Amino acid sequence: MPSKVYFGTARQSRLEAKETLPAKLDLILENLQIRQRVKDEMVVIKMHTGNNIGYSTIHPVFVRRVVQAVKDGGGKPFIADVNWDVAGAETRGYTQETIGCPIYPAAGPDEKYYYEYEKPFKSIQKWKLAGMIHDATFLINFSHVKGHPSCGFGAAFKNLALGCMAGETRGDMHRAMHFDQYWFPEKCPDAETIQKIAASCPFEAIVEDKKRPGQMHLHMEQCNQCGRCLKVAPPGSLKIDASNFYTFQEACAISTSITLSTFDPKKVTHLSLATHMTPVCDCFGFTSMPILPDVGIFGSDDIIAIERAVLDATAGMRLIEENLPLAMEVHSRAGHPFQQLHGPLKDPYLVTEYGEKLGLGSRDYELVDILPLEKVERSALQYIPSK
Repeated sequence: MPSKVYFGTARQSRLEAKETLPAKLDLILENLQIRQRVKDEMVVIKMHTGNNIGYSTIHPVFVRRVVQAVKDGGGKPFIADVNWDVAGAETRGYTQETIGCPIYPAAGPDEKYYYEYEKPFKSIQKWKLAGMIHDATFLINFSHVKGHPSCGFGAAFKNLALGCMAGETRGDMHRAMHFDQYWFPEKCPDAETIQKIAASCPFEAIVEDKKRPGQMHLHMEQCNQCGRCLKVAPPGSLKIDASNFYTFQEACAISTSITLSTFDPKKVTHLSLATHMTPVCDCFGFTSMPILPDVGIFGSDDIIAIERAVLDATAGMRLIEENLPLAMEVHSRAGHPFQQLHGPLKDPYLVTEYGEKLGLGSRDYELVDILPLEKVERSALQYIPSK
């Protein structure tokens, strides 16, 4: 049976509050029966509180409604995110007064509160699951949809995969992209050629390794697989290979599976807000112009279904290229818009395929529009009373 994904469009039929996204979130929470499921539960709402001067993360108005629904149902809610983001969350509007519950660093203020899980994957041997996530009894995964330089796209999976692990594991997941060899120094011993390879990349994605002279280091996040470096590199000396990029997606699926394994499957739900979708993740600490039109809000108990629904909803959209930073380029218009921006080997659908193999859910879903748009023949514009 297909998993249900509840959806509220960002569009409105009329200029009325009940047709806006916060009101549609309320309807999704009702359909997910949050109030009926959280009595006496310690509910962690995992979200990204952003960093520095970013303002495109989930607005406190939305967060407050989720918190209130949990309280209405007799649950004990708290927000969790990585330590350095929580430390400055109040500067972006996230306080106990505004959202209605405390905000905690998921692995403690010094990133030392975690539980270790052994699951060898390439260069990763142990995974350090944040203690506050592990100790909760109910999980609400509330993600903001945006681009991501490592995998093209970040939403429900990335919010858990990175945000629920201690810092060391997050670093290990990125470093695992270098496990498969891509530089073969014996086929390029010439220092001058190495410099030409580095100079060929306008994004400084390929550089000489600072610690190992004669070796090249590929910054996977900056690489959009344009191939300029391959035109300069001697044959066989450099590979821009799918295995390196796919590693991060598989690591995200494994990390997410570890997090979800600590919860009863009936005590997990997912929300994704697809508005102000920027080129890169909210970790960057600033907000760029949106690169896709606002879509709306999604909710499901199936992480794979909700991720697929978000990707399918945005797949046919035109990338707003005029909003891109001038330092970014689109060298291919094949694939998903996020893939067009970050490169063909950063396929955002991959994480759902890896996740399905791990038994995390199903790519088969039914999209349920909780407030469909109506064709409006006549509608008076409502005025705000002066008193």
